[in-house]
Amino acid sequence: MRAIGLTVSRIDLGGGIGVCYHTERPLELAAYSKLIRDIFGPLELALTCEPGRVLAAPAGLLISSVIYIKDGSAKRFVIVDAAMNDLIRPALYDAWHDIVPVRLPAPSAVLALADVVGPVCETGDTFAIDRELPPFAEGDLLAFTAAGAYGAVMSMTYNSRLLVPEVLVSGDRFAVIRARPSYDALLSLDTMPQWLSVGQSDAPEEPARMRGAS
Repeated sequence: MRAIGLTVSRIDLGGGIGVCYHTERPLELAAYSKLIRDIFGPLELALTCEPGRVLAAPAGLLISSVIYIKDGSAKRFVIVDAAMNDLIRPALYDAWHDIVPVRLPAPSAVLALADVVGPVCETGDTFAIDRELPPFAEGDLLAFTAAGAYGAVMSMTYNSRLLVPEVLVSGDRFAVIRARPSYDALLSLDTMPQWLSVGQSDAPEEPARMRGAS
């Protein structure tokens, strides 16, 4: 571009670095910065980077509780209280999120295949299929990793499920930065039109052509 007389003073490198899901191994930050220096260092350019997702995704966990273990003849289900409305990426994109127990299992714990699903009556309410997991029991806590990008921002109140609270953690400190709303607050978003209120007689009059007898 400079060779044909255009002025180039800035380049936007975008995100550039992927997020670790499953077996992906994106570039380390040190290797990525070296690559940038090697390529763009001699060009005397201002560089813009947008590494938001690689920072935000690993910073977020969705914590959920096991509410039921269902052992079928050919399939084991771990049913948790989180659902597709809390983390919709697996349902939308078949996205992989590691699932880890909050309390580490015993070293002798045997891994077994299981499906991890939510309590919403939807085929898409599935977080993982045939995932090798340690044994879980009702009440155990588990964490979905890399939920910090496109987790909370894509959550919704589908099936009248309340949004989960968000907790910011720093070392041994924590604070609730978004409280769980109440059902009253959720229902207050809807307003009943006056003409649908019980006992109201101010509904629009029926058109004359509808009133005539045959």
